[in-house]
Amino acid sequence: MITLYFPKQVVIFGLFILNVRALDTFIAAVYEHAVILPNRTEKPVSHEEALLLMNKNIDVLEKAVKLAAQQGAHIIVTPEDGIYGWVFTRESIYPYLEDIPAPEVNWIPCRNPKRFGNTPVQERLSCLAKDNSIYVVANIGDKKPCNASDPQCPPDGRYQYNTNVVFDAEGRLVARYHKYNLFAPEIQFDFPKDSELVTFDTPFGKFGVFTCFDIFSHNPAVALVDELQVDSVLYPTAWYNTLPLLSAAPFHSAWARAMRVNLLAANTHNTSMHMTGSGIYAPEEVKVYHYDMETSSGQLMLAELKSRPPLEPTFPPAVDWSAYARSVKPFTSGQSHFPGMIYFDEFTFTELKGDAGNYTVCHKDLCCHITYKMSEKRGDEVFALGAFDGLHTVEGQYYLQICTLLKCQTTDLRSCGEPVGSAFTKFEEFSLSGTFGTSYVFPQIVLSGSQLAPERHYEVSRDGRLRSRSGAPLPVLVMALYGRVFEKDPPRLGQGPRKLQ
Repeated sequence: MITLYFPKQVVIFGLFILNVRALDTFIAAVYEHAVILPNRTEKPVSHEEALLLMNKNIDVLEKAVKLAAQQGAHIIVTPEDGIYGWVFTRESIYPYLEDIPAPEVNWIPCRNPKRFGNTPVQERLSCLAKDNSIYVVANIGDKKPCNASDPQCPPDGRYQYNTNVVFDAEGRLVARYHKYNLFAPEIQFDFPKDSELVTFDTPFGKFGVFTCFDIFSHNPAVALVDELQVDSVLYPTAWYNTLPLLSAAPFHSAWARAMRVNLLAANTHNTSMHMTGSGIYAPEEVKVYHYDMETSSGQLMLAELKSRPPLEPTFPPAVDWSAYARSVKPFTSGQSHFPGMIYFDEFTFTELKGDAGNYTVCHKDLCCHITYKMSEKRGDEVFALGAFDGLHTVEGQYYLQICTLLKCQTTDLRSCGEPVGSAFTKFEEFSLSGTFGTSYVFPQIVLSGSQLAPERHYEVSRDGRLRSRSGAPLPVLVMALYGRVFEKDPPRLGQGPRKLQ
């Protein structure tokens, strides 16, 4: 079953053929797909059995593509692992892989399917794009032979890559991206030798492509924006939500705001694995998002985006993330500090004890400041201000500087940092800032029920404060300034130490 969400402010254009002239706006679509998973993944199946499963998933995606095209969408993004699922071995993923050529070959698989061997999945995706006059973004697996002359060639004589493909409205392959930062469980795939910065031009802007865990990286994620000046990013992901700081929609919307680009994020939908949270995000606002842990069906979302955000008057200004925090003296009156864990990182916390106040907590070089006013401080809820400045080392290595205000799971301070889903205490005013040593800081506010705070209720000031602006009481679960210090990262995020669960 596919349900459709289309924001009220978007004009429905109806079916049309993409014009060659430059467009000031475009209709973006993302589809959160409830993937049909294989019965077993520990042993290889036949290619015919693998193709049968993939076609079942593409049957569902086809309905979403057609519906998006009928609503006037120019481009649709589908999730990572959306065609065959996950948790494979290197051998058991092989029947699902195809040889994917470089886009320079100028290939329309729908018209010439046998040009690069047996490629039925690429043929079908190409025909979906061509027959519906829409760009289609999908995630599949690529295989490339190698031999003993290559010292990095795996023993089985092939490379296997987690791969995004993009087909234009004529069905032509216009982009191929090999995921550079593999997440710890992806043992079925190889790391590419080099990071690829993959872009392509359209009448409605310049697009970049990367996948899931890549969003934590400098290469390719930040490099696409800073070095190649893409207008929009296409982002297939298979993201399981990890509260309080790593839930999909809050983090992805924060990334789009901080990097000042459009982000089209398509997540898989699997409530048993806490996978949900897709959206279409502009630099200045969340256009549409979906978070659903109750149902098992997929969700199609559409929204209108500006084709070239930097040319718009609403384009947000650059932020000096430490300007305010370095200009004020730390608040130290009567505070006690205690440790707490968030996703294996040990934060330094201090409890917010009154209905209103000013607090500071520091960890290494990072000092975090909060000024707040609650409508009423409930006795059965505890909130804390936390700071972390250090190298994250579980399931990859990357350097973080984080300021966060969050609700603790219980009134026991030892629960601060544990996942929590609801909050009843409401904040009328707040201002969160930190002495960051990086210009890459991602601001997020999550309300009770894991919902995003509407932009009308908060702002990011040019001097680095995440602050309220409407006076409306908000049931805050967590607010955070999530900083990344890329120069302290190892060369590749996914090759750090891994903790066995």
